[in-house]
Amino acid sequence: MDPIKISDCMLRQFISLSPEMDVVDAATLLIKYKSIGAPVVNDGGCLIGWVSEQDCLAVVSQDMYFSDRQRSVEDIMSTEVMTAKPNDTILDVAERMSKEKPKSYPVISDECHVLGVVTRHIVLKKMCERINNPQTA
Repeated sequence: MDPIKISDCMLRQFISLSPEMDVVDAATLLIKYKSIGAPVVNDGGCLIGWVSEQDCLAVVSQDMYFSDRQRSVEDIMSTEVMTAKPNDTILDVAERMSKEKPKSYPVISDECHVLGVVTRHIVLKKMCERINNPQTA
């Protein structure tokens, strides 16, 4: 049985955020696209960070209470980001995801360009599909 590669199951359509973006605007995008997080990219499309719903929550709460929107994505993004490569196997990523906190990983090229996003949900779904239907998955 051939291994499932991340490139075969990653989300190729995803939102990305700029570091200058207002946190409330970033949170609004996460909500609109039902995403639990998004990569933060520079002008060249290279990964520089990650922002999750959890990262946005405290800032949006403060903005709502104080009516003060002064924080940018750059202020709250995580710069140490767990990533996946397109040729990683789904089992390798599943092992990392089962031990680490992030539920989503950006999939990056060797040049650090974001190619897609892979989530625990996708990984779990693909593994179950393979187990339940080994000849079709």
